[in-house]
Amino acid sequence: MNRPNDIRKPPTLPASARLPFNRCNLPAVILGSLTYQKHPVPLEIDSIRDFHADLFRTLAGFPSHPERAQRFQDYMTVNFLLDELDEAGLTPGGRGRKARANANYPRLVRGWSFDSDGREGAVLKRWVESRFGLLARHHAGSLLDRDGEAYQRYLTEGTRGLYATNALESQLDLLYTYCQYELAREFPDRAHLRLYRGINRMDEHEIQETCSGGFHRVLLNNLNSFTSQRERADEFGDYILETDVPLAKVFFYNRLLPGMLKGEDEYVVIGGVYEVSIATL
Repeated sequence: MNRPNDIRKPPTLPASARLPFNRCNLPAVILGSLTYQKHPVPLEIDSIRDFHADLFRTLAGFPSHPERAQRFQDYMTVNFLLDELDEAGLTPGGRGRKARANANYPRLVRGWSFDSDGREGAVLKRWVESRFGLLARHHAGSLLDRDGEAYQRYLTEGTRGLYATNALESQLDLLYTYCQYELAREFPDRAHLRLYRGINRMDEHEIQETCSGGFHRVLLNNLNSFTSQRERADEFGDYILETDVPLAKVFFYNRLLPGMLKGEDEYVVIGGVYEVSIATL
């Protein structure tokens, strides 16, 4: 029998921000928590590393990042038949063939960089929901009202973006897994990166609590853009969020693959609860 002082504190990630199931090695209530930000462990999407073990054995033999990046891109092209649309099941001359042909991981990433509230952004946020169990909070408007127009539009865009695609979610699974592989090689002794995010309004983020020392506990959207350069963050808003992001929550970044993102030192980060400092310009 527990004593009164043994009663556990409620989770920092509210139930309204998470699903009861996901497809990785930790439940959303843990990986989306403040405790996880401070004490992260590796995240793995179910079976992806094992299923593509040959790829990672091959990558281990190349000492330079550009060589590994090229091998990864070649593997994606061959494994997902990105240059063989007919073999991938797309009917020649069929309705929507062009749109489906363009639905691949590089175009999703570039679409996010251009407009994170567009169709590509909806697909990526839906992917985070299914793999990590963290619900999107914002997409071209607040998603807190599940009966509202913004939420219905988000569902429609995400569904249309995934319809009849060539294993698009599996492409994203492998992209995330490769990103984690490269970060582990680049930062073997680190668990976090200090990153920055520029915003125009404080109400763009859900502040749960103001803590001592000028820190705030913030519930971020399930997918967010950050930068490793504070001066770059200054260009995107009047307020700067500064936080230590677990390496395990980096989905991809601009140096991962040539030409993937246009933003200099951009990192796309999986959300949840974070402790951040907020500065004004």
